[in-house]
Amino acid sequence: MTVEEIKTPETEAKPRRSWRAVPVVVLLAAAGALGFGIRNGVHARTREGQALARATEQAATPVVRVVHPTPGAPLQEIVLPGNTQAFTDSPIYARTSGYLSRWYFDIGARVKKGDLLAEIETPEVDQQLQQAQAQLETAQANYDLSKTTAERWQALLKTNSVSKQETDQAIANMAAQKAVVDSNSANVRRLQQLQSFEKVYAPFDGVVTARSTDIGALIDAGSSTQSRELFHMAAISTLRVFVPVPEVYSNVARPGATATLTLDEYPGRVFHGKLARNSSAIDPASRTLLVEVDVDNPGGLLLPGAYVSVHLKLPAAIRSSTIPANTLLFRREGLRVAVVRDGHADLVPITIGRDYGAKVEVVSGLRVSDAIVLDPSDSLESGAAVRLQSGGSE
Repeated sequence: MTVEEIKTPETEAKPRRSWRAVPVVVLLAAAGALGFGIRNGVHARTREGQALARATEQAATPVVRVVHPTPGAPLQEIVLPGNTQAFTDSPIYARTSGYLSRWYFDIGARVKKGDLLAEIETPEVDQQLQQAQAQLETAQANYDLSKTTAERWQALLKTNSVSKQETDQAIANMAAQKAVVDSNSANVRRLQQLQSFEKVYAPFDGVVTARSTDIGALIDAGSSTQSRELFHMAAISTLRVFVPVPEVYSNVARPGATATLTLDEYPGRVFHGKLARNSSAIDPASRTLLVEVDVDNPGGLLLPGAYVSVHLKLPAAIRSSTIPANTLLFRREGLRVAVVRDGHADLVPITIGRDYGAKVEVVSGLRVSDAIVLDPSDSLESGAAVRLQSGGSE
């Protein structure tokens, strides 16, 4: 006999728990924990990747030091180096050969055009001239005889006393003798001119800067490599001053403009000149325009070959700035500097005025507020990201 369970209302109201629900709950909990861990791991790896990307990008961005242009005062004039040259500078050679018998002026002597500088003995030329004159006299005598004969034959031809052929021969002989006379006359004149070159005269007003001969020296005619100049003369009443003007200032180098000169040997003294001409071409090697300034020098204070400072007035004030030379970038397109703007490098074209060595003058292309990169890399391109070095602005 079994004892049956007595059911009460309380026991009938409670549901019976099934043992199969326990594993499902455990699995759901494990899945949730696994998903949470995966999400945390993905987020962590994402954050690490982003941090690594930022670090890589930051490491790849070059760190630069910058400097600001130093403003300069407005330019009223430019001072450029110049070299003086004589207005006329010429070596004096002999035009005939012989021996120097006498000279009259030494170095430093001021001479006038036509002054006798030296005399040359030319015995060979003298003998040749005498021979040529004798040959001319012979030719003249032969011509006179042939002329008389031709005139007689022409008179006899009128009476048919001689043939036409004989008369034509007489006339032709007269013409040949006339040509001989002309030839000998030309030879005499040539030798007379050579003889006149025994005396060496000054070709222009100037000063003797060199004397390269002495009494008894053998003189060779001409200006060949074997010949040696007798004197060297320079006209210094007016001097030419050649000035290389930078391309940026070439607009002020116009013929007719005025210029002033100063020299170290004459402190406080100013010499005035005028721009006579320019080369009308920029030298591609130096980027300068060659200008000639003519300066009156009646007192001879300025000497040929002297170094002078040439002051050229600018038509308007030009504001300039100065930057270090190690900021320049030499590119195929021209001269550039790298300016940092909004965290990026911008390659800006500039125009250079004067070169001071460690620094250069910039007359256009920059503002005083620009931050210019010092020692820029040759590979730096416009638009590249850059970072400023802490304390790097100078």
